[in-house]
Amino acid sequence: MSPHPPRKNALALLAMCLGALMFGLEITSVPVILPRLEEVLHGDFQELQWVMNAYTLACTTVLMATGTLADRFGRKRVFMISVTAFGATSALCGLADSMALLIAGRLLQGLAGGAMLICSIALLSHQFQDARDRGRAFATWGVVSGIGLGFGPIVGSAIIALAGWEWIFLVHLPLALLTLAIAAGTITESRDPDANRLDVTGILTLSLAVFGLVYLITQGATLGLPASMAIAAATTLCFAAFLFAERRQTHPMFDFSVFRNRSFSGAILGCIAMNVSYWPFMIYLPIYLQLGLGYDTLGTGLCLLAYTLPALIFPPLGERMSLRYGPGAVIPFGLATIGLGFVAMKLGSIAAEPDWLTMLPGMLLAGIGIGITNTPVTNTTTASVPPSRAGMASGIDMSARLITLAVNIALMGILLVEGIAAALQRAAPKRVELAELRVAAEAIAAGNAEALSTSQAIIGNLPEAIVQHGLIAGFGPVMIYGGAGAWILAILSLVLFRSGRGRPHLRPDDGGSGYAL
Repeated sequence: MSPHPPRKNALALLAMCLGALMFGLEITSVPVILPRLEEVLHGDFQELQWVMNAYTLACTTVLMATGTLADRFGRKRVFMISVTAFGATSALCGLADSMALLIAGRLLQGLAGGAMLICSIALLSHQFQDARDRGRAFATWGVVSGIGLGFGPIVGSAIIALAGWEWIFLVHLPLALLTLAIAAGTITESRDPDANRLDVTGILTLSLAVFGLVYLITQGATLGLPASMAIAAATTLCFAAFLFAERRQTHPMFDFSVFRNRSFSGAILGCIAMNVSYWPFMIYLPIYLQLGLGYDTLGTGLCLLAYTLPALIFPPLGERMSLRYGPGAVIPFGLATIGLGFVAMKLGSIAAEPDWLTMLPGMLLAGIGIGITNTPVTNTTTASVPPSRAGMASGIDMSARLITLAVNIALMGILLVEGIAAALQRAAPKRVELAELRVAAEAIAAGNAEALSTSQAIIGNLPEAIVQHGLIAGFGPVMIYGGAGAWILAILSLVLFRSGRGRPHLRPDDGGSGYAL
């Protein structure tokens, strides 16, 4: 039985879910306004990329540090501070009058958002200590997360139509105030009683290593070889220092011993697989629907429901399946379903007349796969450690997700630009340098519809239908990459779960505190 009254738990869950909702909306609603930012704030391709990357980069940098701080000083306290900061930085983004100020605001917003999310996961594990109650809580949290991530493009489109791009950010100020009001009297404070000393060295070295890795991948192409090599060397040095420091800590921020638990490691592969495929493709799918298939903003939003709505509907089913068949079966199955969805989308894109109907089966399958996988993955990672180390476990979970997301937003962007440029070159009646076409391809990948006419002029004034067909073909490598990545990691996850049989693995804690090693 849970030590907290049901009504208090329900309100606490609402506060944690509001945090997840705000975090998710800021990932998937912002891509919709990028073309508008290009017009209003005169942002170029690199600056528009930074509007997305600054948020993700900041989130990945702060995750493990926040988990440690929350374990040390109190998860509720850090959650309340991060919600306050998220509301304030969202207001800063909404009031920005230049791209530089908006990017700076997004960086600060990402720091607050990552801290808010990591605390909400750790708080869930402590607030709901009964295994079945915790499963239901994580399922509900997964549904609300799905609403934020899945309906972000539609919410963004509606806000632009009704109020202007600024309210994509300003809407979070009243949401943050509501979250604080609910959380203050309902969430129970918790901390790790053994975390008497703060692992400052671990926090600094890992944060710098993560920052360097993501910065190198997202911006390395524009830095030049000497600068890229210098950043790579500094990143490697920081990571080596982190490993050395953690081996000397009696109570490390990043406890590598948890990876001996094959269930934990298999679930972490699930975190990685979702962000190799489904979530980064969310950034580029609206561009495919708008520029490739020619749908307007409303039509694109309606099409995206097929991709995002299953992520909202299926988390409770995934949790029930996990309770019945175990995460070792459900997580690989869900990942395989995502991969199948990407293969189906690829087949739909090469149909004679590609449209939303040919893409529908693949989008539905990918959404169903993510809905089945997401909640069991989160619940398995946090249930793999004692409740006192929930902050550390959730930090590893979300670090795996967001580091992989940042990396794969960049990798999919590279594949997309190269694919579009190659497709345009094949369609051109005359010889055109690939480097020349990349300029148009980068603008198209950023969602600039005017780049279509620019590319037409470059390649010889071909009919727009032929150019659009080339653009659709350019998305093929991205879909193949997402499907192959999901399938490969599904197999590896299954192998890890199966190899853990007969070894220490997840088991119900007889004391009623959930799961233990």
